[in-house]
Amino acid sequence: MTRPDSQADDADLIRASSRGDDAAFLLLYRRHQGPVFRFALHMSGRAEVAEEVTQEVFMSLVREPKAFRRERGALQAYLIGIARNKIRRYLVVDSVRAAALADPELRNELASSSDPFADCARAWEHAALRRAILSLPPRYREVTVLCELEEMPYAEAALLLGCAVGTVRSRLSRARKLLSVRLQKALGREVCPI
Repeated sequence: MTRPDSQADDADLIRASSRGDDAAFLLLYRRHQGPVFRFALHMSGRAEVAEEVTQEVFMSLVREPKAFRRERGALQAYLIGIARNKIRRYLVVDSVRAAALADPELRNELASSSDPFADCARAWEHAALRRAILSLPPRYREVTVLCELEEMPYAEAALLLGCAVGTVRSRLSRARKLLSVRLQKALGREVCPI
């Protein structure tokens, strides 16, 4: 097997991977794992769920490589769509909203900081933002994660969510208002919307 070009098209890499080219699959995984994992993490609030969903998404791609159709959109949007469906199943089975924010990275950051008070305040604000995002209804959380956190263009988010661009914009506007109110309550001060 030859080593695939890092600039190779996703569809070409999928074809090569389906023929047993492990290097092509690894390149696809490295290219798209981060956004899929972050989406799953932001939607579920739990790293272990995000890891499981990410693994399942790429296993789906291995099992059914022909399910991806280039003419319907980008591979990343397709993979995030699979993640979206898998997360919905997790949310039904496991009450993610009740999960407490337990981020070991924040604890390590606080322990090694030169300004523990500033870091504590930042960590507290970060935790409040994550809780506020997790508390949004799924249709608002999805557009917030996709458009604000993942910086996905509205048109691509609309395609992924199966709705009009105007719907994405209105949901995002509503999500920003809800986040502003929730953060204002949590932080005890006025908050500028995203």
